[in-house]
Order: sequence, then C-alpha cells, then structure tokens
Amino acid sequence: MSAAVEQTPDERILHTSPLRGLLSRPELGSVVGALAVLLFFAVAADGFLRASSISTVLYASSTIGIMAVPVALLMIGGEFDLSAGVLVTSSALVSSMFSYQMTANTWVGVGVSLLVTLAVGAFNGFVLTRTKLPSFIVTLGTFLMLTGMNLGLTKLIDGTVSTKTIADMEGFGSARAVFASTLTVGGVDFKITIIWWLALVAAASWILLRTRAGNWIFAVGGNQDAARAVGVPVARTKIGLYTGVAFGAWISGQHLLFSYDAVQSGEGVGNELIYIIAAVIGGCLITGGYGSAVGSAVGALIFGMTSKGIVFAEWNPDWFKFFLGAMLLLATLLNTWVRKRAEATA
Repeated sequence: MSAAVEQTPDERILHTSPLRGLLSRPELGSVVGALAVLLFFAVAADGFLRASSISTVLYASSTIGIMAVPVALLMIGGEFDLSAGVLVTSSALVSSMFSYQMTANTWVGVGVSLLVTLAVGAFNGFVLTRTKLPSFIVTLGTFLMLTGMNLGLTKLIDGTVSTKTIADMEGFGSARAVFASTLTVGGVDFKITIIWWLALVAAASWILLRTRAGNWIFAVGGNQDAARAVGVPVARTKIGLYTGVAFGAWISGQHLLFSYDAVQSGEGVGNELIYIIAAVIGGCLITGGYGSAVGSAVGALIFGMTSKGIVFAEWNPDWFKFFLGAMLLLATLLNTWVRKRAEATA
C-alpha cells in the first residue's frame, strides 16, 4: 500500500499571467520612456515625424546602438568597459594607416584592424580574469593607453593628428558599401549602420535567450562564485563578452573611417559613457545579472530621438546633456519600480 504524496508543481510550467510577464521584461521602462520622448518631440518639434527626420534619428541611434548592444551584454555579465569609446577610433586608425602605409587593398587593413581590435578586447578580459582587478581599473588603464597610442602613433607615422585619405585606394568603394553606404527605401535614405544595429540586436537576443552562453552570461553577472561552483566557465565567458565589445568597436570604427575617408586620432573619448547610459536606460543593472539586448536598442533610440529632437525643435544643443542626464535618472527609477512590481506579482 502506498501513501498518496502531494506533488508540488514545477515552477517552470506554472502559468504566468500576461501582466506578470510584461512587468518582468527588463526593457519595459525604456519602452515607456521612448514613447514619452517620441510624443514629446512630435508635439515640440515641427517635422519630427517626417520620414527624412525618422531616418536621421535612426542613424544617430544606430551609431550608438551598435556599441550599446555588446556593452549591455557585458553589463549583464557584471562588468564595464571604459575603453570602448577610444577603441572605436583605434580600430579605424589601424585600418586606415595599415592600408595607406603598406599600399595594400583597404580590405587588408580592415582585416588587420579586426584582429587587432579583437586582441584588445581579449586582453581586457584576460587581465580582468587573471588579476581579479575591478573592470573599472583594468579598462581605465586600457582607455589611457589607447588614447595615448592613438595620438602618439598617428603623429609618428603620419606627422599629424589625422590619417591620410585612403579614398583613392583599391577596395575602398566595396568597403564603403559594406560599412558606410546609404540605402534608399521608398524615396528615403537610410544608412547601412541601421542594418548592422538591428542584426546585432537580433544576434545578441538569440544568444541571451536561446543559448547556453546566454545562461552563462546571466549567471556570471548574478553571482560569479555560484556560477563557477556549478560549472560555468566564468573566465571564458567574460573574455568572450569583452571580445564582443571589441567586435562592435570594429564595426563602428570601419563606419567612421569609410564615412569620412580619414580619421582624427583624438575622437571617441567620452563615448563609452554614452554606451553605458544607453544600456542602463534600456534596463541593465549596474550590478549585473539583469537586462536585455532589446532594451539597449531602445536606450540608443531614446538617445537618437533626444539628440535630433532638440535640433528639430531649434533649441540650444547645450541642453542635450541635461536632458540625457534627466532621462538616465528617470529611466533608472522607472526600471527599479518595474522590477519591484514584477517581484510583488511573483
């Protein structure tokens, strides 16, 4: 005779209400914020909703979003990268100077730039995991080294603070088509960076939500000691995340180069904060273990709408940083409220 045993249902197959599912989404707060910004500038700025204006906003958003996506994944993994902004410039400089000095096809410079940029990302991850130093210190050191090298090597090789034009070199046209071309859809011009941006969002979302590597990222960001105890390859995951940031920097760097034919070696300083802001506005926590790639895209979209909305409204652009800071605080408060509501409905 066997006694009846009361079974506790597996929580993974319990029914989740639509409200609870909605409140648990990391990007909910940023979506609400994006709608508010859209409505605000639709009223305050004439022509903000024109197709050409939307194209301009999407382009501005994509230049930030390409980097915000891998930065968001890194933040979900519990780390920062303060060298991301200048690494974009480094990537462009390597591509330009190698092609020019070696009189090589520009695609050779692009390939060398990819290898060098990924090596810098792997270096950040390797030093972080081996020394156990905070990512703030490791990447701040890389930031300073890259800033000095960008200026020093450019002056040493080219004699000025900018690279020589490579517009007349073999392969420039095809490389420009890949990294800096313009697509016309319905009579409206859209930059190809928008395609790169959306592709990165889709790939990052698939990694986070559909792969074992995505589980590792969340686990490492939540509690790396506990993750290591259950067999998660913490070091490999973090090195991979920094390499992902480097890949985004390579794409952005090539766009910078092939958009303007030459590169100013002092560019990129301060952009790393914008990437982090976009990720935080999109729902990523400073402490790690929470966020989404879609949220970072929405954060970048808010950035683009604000930066261009101020121009369309003919306001003083000096106010942009004020609005960006205000949105950062409001988005963080809203994201915190959403998380608490989600926990309350659990």
